Amino acid sequence: MNNELKSTERRNFLKLAGSGAFTAAILAGSAGMLWSSEAVAQMAKEEKQREAAADHVMIIATAYVLGSSRGYPIMQLDLKENIQNATNGKVYVKLAPGGQLGVGGALVQKVQAGTIQAAQHSISNFAPFAPTVDLINMPYFCGSNQRFTNLVSSDQWKNAVHPKVEAKGFKTLFYVVIDPRVIAVRKGGAGAVMAPSDLKGVKFRVPGSKMLQQYYRMVGANPTPVAWGETPSAIKQGVADALDPAAGALFAFGFKDMLSHVTFTQAVPDSQVFSCNLEWFNSLPADVQEGIDFGSAITRQQNLAKVPASRNYAMAEMRKSGVMFHSLTDDQLAEWKAAGGYQRPEWDSFKVKLAGSMNAFNGLVEAAGTQGRLYVHDA
Repeated sequence: MNNELKSTERRNFLKLAGSGAFTAAILAGSAGMLWSSEAVAQMAKEEKQREAAADHVMIIATAYVLGSSRGYPIMQLDLKENIQNATNGKVYVKLAPGGQLGVGGALVQKVQAGTIQAAQHSISNFAPFAPTVDLINMPYFCGSNQRFTNLVSSDQWKNAVHPKVEAKGFKTLFYVVIDPRVIAVRKGGAGAVMAPSDLKGVKFRVPGSKMLQQYYRMVGANPTPVAWGETPSAIKQGVADALDPAAGALFAFGFKDMLSHVTFTQAVPDSQVFSCNLEWFNSLPADVQEGIDFGSAITRQQNLAKVPASRNYAMAEMRKSGVMFHSLTDDQLAEWKAAGGYQRPEWDSFKVKLAGSMNAFNGLVEAAGTQGRLYVHDA
């Protein structure tokens, strides 16, 4: 792109954003239309008309820039469009992408307070509000995409988890499948990790989850808690040798030039959720509530269909930087499960604490293993 086009794009973006039409600006940018003043003006006009015609404005905040769904299927543009259409234009969705209103726990707090109507964040960020959701971090309980989808679609999950979430002021719009966490090794670190024995002495970056820390200790690594914002420098400097986000997340957050090997171990899902302020939702007319629910359900199915395409794009781009990907055979996978899987007695206290009883946990295991209506591809 020449300098004149770049200048035009920048001028059009600033013009839109400066006039208060930020959503129109980011939509035009994601559609590659900022080079055309006529297209930008038309989009701004349409967005202004939609907002003026709507009875309700719904701010949805995310950590990801528009366009991220190409390699990380967060589906925020689809959710906006689907909710607007399913409510017959009664709701206008104003997107706040790229972390402009915060990320993770900060977004959870804003949704709870009603500062914004909805947001995307990890399911683990729900744990302080409904500890049961931390069950997703139990290794090989629902690590694969299909087991995770089966679980969060089940009546058992909805009956055990959703009332606790709602008691804290949240409504779950839909769960976002990204892919299971991986084992990603930094450049200059150990070679490909194919068996638990390959993790001996490896400084493994972990988030604050005690369950994940215990799992990586069980499979031979040296768990090293590092805040997410400090993780890139920790990997570059060798403070940590490996980390475990999904391949799409590694690509989205710029790790592709820092890594050498990525192994799909399918132990724990790296998944997200769109939550909504329950009080705001309950204040809406019934037909609008139904429209938001339907728009969310449509987006969920689009997300499931998008997963393999997003993964393949992220992997293709990372391969250009020399990253090598590895899948496990059934025998290799069995070795990981034997070393750290949820069937081991070390996890019993977590099962009782988070699920309420062993019987309740066994019911969730059955739900995770029961194929429901929704299908999703596994890495």
